[in-house]
Amino acid sequence: MKKCVCAPFMILFICSCSLISYARQPLMPKRGDPETTAKEFVNLLSKGDYVNAERNFDNTMAGALPQEKLRQTWEMLIGQVGPFKTQIGSRTQRVQQYDAVLVTCKFEKDTLDVKVVLNSSGQIAGLYFVPHTSKVKYVLPSYAKPGSYSEREVTIGGGEWALPGTLTLPVGKGPFPAVVLVHGSGPQDRDETIGPNRPFRDLAFGLASKGIAVLRYEKRTKEYGAKLLPIKDSLTVKEETIDDALVAVSLLRKTGGIDAKKVFVLGHSLGGMLIPRIGKLDPAIAGFIVMAGTSRPLEDVILEQTSYIFSLDPAKSEARKSQLELIKKQVARVKDPDLSVAIPSGDLPLNIPGKYWLDLRAYHPAELAQRETRPMLFLQGERDYQVTMEDFRVWEKSLSGRPNVVFKSYKKLNHLFISGQGRSTPDEYATAGHVDGSVVADIAQWIGGQKVH
Repeated sequence: MKKCVCAPFMILFICSCSLISYARQPLMPKRGDPETTAKEFVNLLSKGDYVNAERNFDNTMAGALPQEKLRQTWEMLIGQVGPFKTQIGSRTQRVQQYDAVLVTCKFEKDTLDVKVVLNSSGQIAGLYFVPHTSKVKYVLPSYAKPGSYSEREVTIGGGEWALPGTLTLPVGKGPFPAVVLVHGSGPQDRDETIGPNRPFRDLAFGLASKGIAVLRYEKRTKEYGAKLLPIKDSLTVKEETIDDALVAVSLLRKTGGIDAKKVFVLGHSLGGMLIPRIGKLDPAIAGFIVMAGTSRPLEDVILEQTSYIFSLDPAKSEARKSQLELIKKQVARVKDPDLSVAIPSGDLPLNIPGKYWLDLRAYHPAELAQRETRPMLFLQGERDYQVTMEDFRVWEKSLSGRPNVVFKSYKKLNHLFISGQGRSTPDEYATAGHVDGSVVADIAQWIGGQKVH
């Protein structure tokens, strides 16, 4: 399920899973080479030929993303990452009956993978715009101390949703306190890679250097994106995030060298928003760290993010007015008391199905957090435009006065907790940086100060 809370820019997501024969004659031949089909589709988008681009959609995609919405989707993307420049590569992943082709595209401000999912008939059944994994070599942050920790591969859970992960374990006898890292929105990898930045890897190396074990893993929507297509309309944050976080906690408790009574959960962005729900389902978790956790309705945050990004280029404000109006209408549908699973996902923000929104409608993170008695640490970058100080203040207002709840904000840090100057923009995510050392130190000191009985 793709949303925009954690991504460096507004990431759009459309998918369908229909295997019904498409009534119209497709532009491109059926059962052709998947990469050729996907690259031609992207080429049509870049030329603004939405009529022909849409002709190879399967039946469900055609209903969810007709020509006008396809145009608005592409233009909204262009508004955030700049004009399309060129295709620079492609690769194909085979998942069950689907071919998922990632066409790497260079835009003015960033490089993205346009993920085109093709069904067994060669029709387009899904469309994603996702960050391209940077080829820039990762450089250790200054606070990482190689030799003070080791890493080993682990598997989170079993069966059809088993996830690959990495356990970073301090060198020594132990037992060590430990933290599970829970991703933000979108199909994140275990490092929460955004451009050349890997904030979860920074946290793992930094905390392990201070004697705290860290478990991170591939998110289900990344590892099994195409496999989730047939059940996309039934997905909620439970399947997207919560279930796997709980399994990861259980794995840590059974791992040698880990203090089972000192297993904490750290959630970033969407993961932070879901901390109260995760905590409710496992009373043995020792405590929680919320990094830039959304506290307000997700649809409001989406609209706020879009408005902010559009405001960065006033010269294009008139051209983007129709895009913003469309999002406002979609947000209104989410808030409509008559919202149901029958509402087409194309009428809702980011084309996320109704069930997902209905599940979140009943969830008020700060209110649920008031029932939590275990220690909590809230961290927020004051330059963060994606999850803002307004969200941070909601948490503060709900939990102020609690002796075991700590709030810290950082003047120069953005959504990734990387330092910068001036107004934060999507462009800065393309510059390599590291989670600020003060954040790592504050988390380690807080964990070290918790007395678990």
